[in-house]
Amino acid sequence: MSDPSTLTLSLISHTNVGKTTLARTLLRRDVGEASDRPHVTDLSEAHVMVATQGRRLLLWDTPGFGDTARLLRRLKQSEQPIRWVMMQMWDRYTNRPLWCSQQAVKNVREEADIVLYLVDASQRPEDMPYVDMEMEILSWMGKPVILLLNQTGPPRGVEEEAAEEVRWTEQMRRFPVVKQALSLDAFARCWVQEGELLETLAPAAPVEKKETFRLLRAAWREKNLDVHREAVAVMARALSGSLLDVVRVSHESLLQKIGFRRGEINSEMSEARRQLSERLASRTLEITDELIKLFGLEGHSSRPLGQNARDLLGDVRKVNESLWTAVGGLATGLTSGVIVDILSHGTTVFAGTVLGAISGGVGGYMLARTFNLVRGKAGNEVRWSLAHYLEQVQIVLLCYLAVAHFGRGRGEWEDGEHPVHWRDVVQEAVAMEEERLERLWKEAGDAKSGLTPDQIEEEMRSIVTAACAKCLRDLYPRVEVFA
Repeated sequence: MSDPSTLTLSLISHTNVGKTTLARTLLRRDVGEASDRPHVTDLSEAHVMVATQGRRLLLWDTPGFGDTARLLRRLKQSEQPIRWVMMQMWDRYTNRPLWCSQQAVKNVREEADIVLYLVDASQRPEDMPYVDMEMEILSWMGKPVILLLNQTGPPRGVEEEAAEEVRWTEQMRRFPVVKQALSLDAFARCWVQEGELLETLAPAAPVEKKETFRLLRAAWREKNLDVHREAVAVMARALSGSLLDVVRVSHESLLQKIGFRRGEINSEMSEARRQLSERLASRTLEITDELIKLFGLEGHSSRPLGQNARDLLGDVRKVNESLWTAVGGLATGLTSGVIVDILSHGTTVFAGTVLGAISGGVGGYMLARTFNLVRGKAGNEVRWSLAHYLEQVQIVLLCYLAVAHFGRGRGEWEDGEHPVHWRDVVQEAVAMEEERLERLWKEAGDAKSGLTPDQIEEEMRSIVTAACAKCLRDLYPRVEVFA
């Protein structure tokens, strides 16, 4: 009888489907060797996924199935196929595919409580005949199997993801050992989806290990919620910084109309915009790097400010709005964009538009609306407008989603495009909190409000907590991680 204090998962698949890559993502650390060639892993290796109160959840990374057709033929020729394969001593070097297949079978037979079988979901089930063969082999061992759909591409909408899971479930219906199919891409899964995986495992856990699994799942949940809470605190601190960020200007400059005279604008207001924009970019890059570290990833944003942020943000350019709208999708981040004055029929809008996304894996998202710099508490200060500030909140949430979905198995952090459907989800979350955000924005700019920076940050943390939870619930409505 196996140890009731340890629940064991065996990660199984055909060779070169991404087991080690997924293991790195689930474990939040580099294990084994990940390479785009068959049979990189040739020995089974166990790793602790979570531990609490003397109990452990083990994840076994195993060699991939190799020459499945030949293995299956040999098994069918034996009266006791599993006993036969367990007794074979295939040569590790002269018959590597069969050796690796034997190691996978031995691991499931000797170690597994539950099998996590990984498939390449970028291919159609009917184009992978080896999947049915390997399911037949796993069926002989009788261990419950959860089918994980890997290589699904960027995060998708709920309906599209569910439809693919249904297709695979139907394909595997003739194999009773397969309990459920779940999407879990090693490159682009979210930590919330790992919670869904644990919820799916609960019914499959052996009876004598139910209590062990309950404690382990609770420990996993609390550990990941702690990371989430820290991420919320990071975002709230940065957003409070923008809320309180001001630049002092002369009384004359504040009252002066911003006209367009021989291609020049008020230099003091231009400098105020430059300073606010530099600090905004710095905060956002800091957010990205802190989130990367919190979520167990390596690397930094690939769009650093460099030694002189003025070179990247300091020039105020005058361009036509329709022209910049046409090319704005090419912008790869605020740090490579510009602060512009919008010219419309020969007049200049008071401030400008932030072009491009603010780093953090949300390239291509831009603040499309013009923004005003408005008076601060002292009357001769300028600060971000409410409309612009609400856009900043959306970008910070997009930054969070980008990092939270980046699997460690993918390698070091890379900035990239975000899925289009995230935009609507984030906009709805900010709209839900818009009343509180507007009130906080007003109070932060009102010298009579009496709110301290700490109080502003505390309220911002409450707002971001609610907005983040809504985003994750909308993206993953089946998961109860926030319940």
